Amino acid sequence: MADEQGAIGDHHPRVTEVSQALARHLSGLQEESRQARLQALAGIRQAVVEQPLSPPVLQEVFVKVLLRPLTRCLVADPAERCRELALELTRYSLSQGNWPAKALPFLVPALAQRLCLPQGDGEACEELRLGLVQLLILLLQACGSDALAPYLPELVRALRSALLDPYPQAKREGCTGAAACAKAMPDSFHMQSESLINPLMQAISHQHYRVRVAVIQATGAVIQFGDVKSLDDVLSHLAQRCFDDIPQVREAVIGVVGEWLLHLRDRYSYFHKLIPLLLSGLTDEIHENKELALTYWKKVGLQWEKENEDDIKDKLDFYVAPPYYPPGLTRLDLGCRELVTRNVFKILPGLCHDLTDWVEGTRIKASQLLVILLQHVEDHITQHMELLLRTLYRVCSDAESNVAGNCMKAAELIGAFVSPAVSLKLIVSDLEKAPMPSYLMILAAVIKGSPRKVLQPHLAYLANTLSQPEISQRSEEVFYVEQLLCCVEALTEVCQEDCKEISLQLTKVLVTIMAIPSAGPIHEKLEEAMNALAEVQHLKGPVGLYQQHIVQLMKWVSLTHDSWTCFSPELLQLYVIATHSGPVIGEALQEFILILKTCLQTSRDPRMRLKLFSTLSQLLQKPNETVNSQGHFCNYLEIVIKDILAPNLQWQAGRTAAAIRTTAVSCLWALIYSELLSPEEMLKVEDVLLPKIIGTLEEDSKMTRLMSCRIICIFLHGCVKQFELSKIYPELLKRLDDSSHEVRLAAANALVNWFKCINSDEKKALLKANIEVLYQELLVHLDDPDQNIQSAVLDILKEGGVLYPDIMAKEIEAVVHKHRSPTYCDQLLLHIESTGWRYSKS
Repeated sequence: MADEQGAIGDHHPRVTEVSQALARHLSGLQEESRQARLQALAGIRQAVVEQPLSPPVLQEVFVKVLLRPLTRCLVADPAERCRELALELTRYSLSQGNWPAKALPFLVPALAQRLCLPQGDGEACEELRLGLVQLLILLLQACGSDALAPYLPELVRALRSALLDPYPQAKREGCTGAAACAKAMPDSFHMQSESLINPLMQAISHQHYRVRVAVIQATGAVIQFGDVKSLDDVLSHLAQRCFDDIPQVREAVIGVVGEWLLHLRDRYSYFHKLIPLLLSGLTDEIHENKELALTYWKKVGLQWEKENEDDIKDKLDFYVAPPYYPPGLTRLDLGCRELVTRNVFKILPGLCHDLTDWVEGTRIKASQLLVILLQHVEDHITQHMELLLRTLYRVCSDAESNVAGNCMKAAELIGAFVSPAVSLKLIVSDLEKAPMPSYLMILAAVIKGSPRKVLQPHLAYLANTLSQPEISQRSEEVFYVEQLLCCVEALTEVCQEDCKEISLQLTKVLVTIMAIPSAGPIHEKLEEAMNALAEVQHLKGPVGLYQQHIVQLMKWVSLTHDSWTCFSPELLQLYVIATHSGPVIGEALQEFILILKTCLQTSRDPRMRLKLFSTLSQLLQKPNETVNSQGHFCNYLEIVIKDILAPNLQWQAGRTAAAIRTTAVSCLWALIYSELLSPEEMLKVEDVLLPKIIGTLEEDSKMTRLMSCRIICIFLHGCVKQFELSKIYPELLKRLDDSSHEVRLAAANALVNWFKCINSDEKKALLKANIEVLYQELLVHLDDPDQNIQSAVLDILKEGGVLYPDIMAKEIEAVVHKHRSPTYCDQLLLHIESTGWRYSKS
């Protein structure tokens, strides 16, 4: 036993005995009969495996007796079962000792031959190819570098075949073999490593995720112990695996890249290519992968610190925390920050290119990586601002919400780290050249990320820029308007009480946005912005804001009112100020009335006048809550009536002119209805207004005719001159035939008042002929199909019949036989008699 455990000679009794026992079986391997060869292999197995030999004896027997026959059987035997048994015996024999190097001269060439693709001398059976690869791995793991080095070409050729094998399990074992080969010969492997790269990359996108994981891990070893130049050939493939749906694949990428950053030869030359891959792992959706990437990254940063301690000694010794750091973020170690800072000029151009890639997944990953980079680089990104901003402008409105969201985070980090003197100057410069919604979007994010104290000196500059007509009135596109509003919201949110300095400019911007017709969908946001701006200044809502700036706002909109058209934005801005400021507009009546007087001249743009009249009409619906809130509107009534309303009641051709007359009539009615125009004031303007109102009784608009009748009815409550009375009644008679029931009733009420105006014998005598005509015409209307109209006409006749009862009686007698309802005639006569006059038939 002692001899067997030590070195055994060629003529050791046990070796000789076993060799003699195997001789008969070995000769059977030469038989043509498959069965005979199988029996021979079974006999060898019984002698070697089933009756175990000590390792030294097995070594001598295998090397001296079995190696060549088994290798021949493995390579050349046509029977699959025979090759399988030969493989089994070979693996068993090699696994029992520490001497496999002696088998290399025979086995390596054989394996290289049999592992080629199933053609020629290649092994056709998938399971056997798998076994051959496992045998090769056994040799690589058991033999030393010196023993394996001479066979490196054959080994690599065999591994290439394994990596290209269509059998997935064989591919995986081939990856294991490639890694084992790299580790077994670290000094010489680089001479052949390049030939493994192509087959590895062909398999890196295999449909089985376990194959992909194995390929990535094998690639890590092949590059680390092989030719580093091959790294350029694999990086793009590894980058694609960062998008893999399987977490284990992404984990493998993180592990491989992390090891390269720590241990790769010449890794400093490849930092700019490897760092993005590892940092991408910090955004992985799986927590474990994030933690793994962070662990590796911290190790890399710490190692770099130690290796470059002299270069960063001052930063290590005199560490100063930044004056402001975005809340919710943890500052990375110095080594990590320095690594990224020193390589960002190489990383950023490619990253910006990926941000605009057509593949959605690439854009998402690139946007996530950009945020991570900015966290590391901090204020050093200043020198790359032009490239970065140009890219963010293009990407910030990406259809993919994740990309757009990450771009906003990146812009906020710019606001946190980059001086506003640089960032705002660049953005504002771009904005002034060509105002685009994307520029405003980035500006809003930069403002949002900026610290309040740093931003404060630049508030006036920002607010003046945003309030410029070239910016605030640039477009009516909803998206543009939304981003403009976001800038105001960001300023209000960040600067708080400091906004008092720029309150007027921000109010102008908000008023401009409100005045844009397309801003309807963001009405609620506009109200919130107004309330927020008022709140930070401790004002009572938007009304308080208007009250603070009403004088400046009115001067602002009136600067160009001499040249307004219907397309002038100031027209809509005036509407917003007038209708949203509530009672505050009553404090700026002088400016407001002056604008109306100038712009409502009949020579000005009709559509513009129509809009202004609509505004005035809306305000006059509740005058005490708007224009008359201070009780001063009466001071401007004469201007409103004579210079504004009366000229615009004059008939002119066209639909717009008709609409203007309608709004003018409605304004006049609102003045009368709200009692702003008192009876005394009405007497003063009777000569100016009444003829114009009589003319509007013929308007196509039912509403105009109705209000005109009501206005005339109010006028007739006073003392209207005889000359005007003679003009009024024919027009009112026409309205009794109006197509609108409401207009007919209103005309009837006006005629009642017409008769009441004849309150003197002089008027009665002068208007006798007119009264007689009225009797004749009104009696006809007693036969109207509508009972309400009959009753209204009866009331008119009762009121007017007492003036000339004899004429009335004569007219009744002349037509009574024609009436379908003579009852009304009887009622009239009774009413006349009740006044003291007695009727007698002729």
